[in-house]
Amino acid sequence: MKAMGSARQRRANLASIVAPDRPVAGSEGRHRVHSKKRITSFDIAEKAGVSQATVSRALRGDPSVSEETRRRVEAAAATLNYTVDKNASNLRGRLTGTLALLFFEDPTPDDSHINPFFLSMLGSITRACARHGYDLLISFQELSRDWHADFAESKKADGIILLGYGDYLTHTSRLEKLRARGTKLVSWGAVMPDQPCVTIGCDNFSGGRSITEHLLDQGCRRIAFLGDASQHFPEFQERYRGHLQALRTRGIVPDDTLQVDAESSQQEGRRATETLLARGEPFDAIFAASDLIAIGAIGALSAQGISVPFEVAVVGFDDIPMASFVNPPLTTVQQDTQRAGEMLVESLLRLIHNETVESRMLPMKLMVRRSSLWQDVPRPEHANKD
Repeated sequence: MKAMGSARQRRANLASIVAPDRPVAGSEGRHRVHSKKRITSFDIAEKAGVSQATVSRALRGDPSVSEETRRRVEAAAATLNYTVDKNASNLRGRLTGTLALLFFEDPTPDDSHINPFFLSMLGSITRACARHGYDLLISFQELSRDWHADFAESKKADGIILLGYGDYLTHTSRLEKLRARGTKLVSWGAVMPDQPCVTIGCDNFSGGRSITEHLLDQGCRRIAFLGDASQHFPEFQERYRGHLQALRTRGIVPDDTLQVDAESSQQEGRRATETLLARGEPFDAIFAASDLIAIGAIGALSAQGISVPFEVAVVGFDDIPMASFVNPPLTTVQQDTQRAGEMLVESLLRLIHNETVESRMLPMKLMVRRSSLWQDVPRPEHANKD
């Protein structure tokens, strides 16, 4: 009898979920009030205190959900007047319960070929997936391969998170092909208009402006920029634009000879610094478009007997774990990898469930360390004391 009662109660609860709204007696002639927000499975999850994935399983009768949890989900759905979309429900029935995380190769001094900035984001992505009841498939991809075609055909995952992409213009054309096939995907990178996929990124412009203002406050005036500031690398380009604005606001005319192209690696940072030194143009600071470039720059300066920061201040961007351990510790711009990972997963899950998602930009934080604070560093014996 108890089992029959439970089944009857479940049918009653489900009936209340799918039953059409009925007019209230005496309400004729009143203005109809429309809800400003469509109730979603995420709202039910919050009210019931469970994950969105658990809500989906409970509403489709998955036996893996306990009776107590199912009743709590159904009660929350009924309270919120949630209507089950049968088409969406059929779609969910074909989902794998897995998200794919694609890393793309980056030049590194070791054999990992993975940018350490993205490794710091991996933990938050993994935890966010677990919190929502999803498995995470991690795949390392060579940029030269047709990875977009492989994943569109494999159906191994319900959606894709992309970290790193190399040349943005080449990357964009591949994303267009994925979107045309109906693949659900989100990416970390520069947030710009008319992008082929939802993108979560940092406020690169503000970060570039803030760290240049910091150098100017230290008395630096000839600030070099190391990084490819073209459309091929829009994040670097935005950081450079912020850098230029900071200079112009202080009445300093930017000098093109102080900009050297570099991709994000220590080797590139060393090479770009050597190129800068060979030009013979005076400079008193280096703003590197990434921490890896900055670390390479410090190595190149040290090899020439140039003191950092007393003779040349050096700053980076990203705040990778290594930044606080180099000598001297690196001043940089911190990107919130914890929140970034959470937002990438949450955005992808909403896309999978056919909800509207917009690209979002995270604020940055300036991390000041010794590499830019010449006042706090003992003068080298050979330095001019004037």
